[in-house]
Amino acid sequence: MSETISQRELRNDSGRIMRELDAGRSFVVTRHAAPVGELRPLRRHRLVDRAVVAEIFRGAPEIDRRRFVNDLDAATDQDMEPRA
Repeated sequence: MSETISQRELRNDSGRIMRELDAGRSFVVTRHAAPVGELRPLRRHRLVDRAVVAEIFRGAPEIDRRRFVNDLDAATDQDMEPRA
């Protein structure tokens, strides 16, 4: 749910608004009570520590590289001809 804020609130309370954007909140900005824009957080790329990923996949079955590549080749078009 978006919070409605005025242009004046955006100007005077930008610190709070930025913190709330950082926390995932969205805002509709108004001028003279008419909506003029929307502020919403961007999706961020989050890095996961290598040790965490290794632990997640520790119990996963091994992948046969050759079989995996053959499966990919069979499922995709590897033709070198340019597409029209």
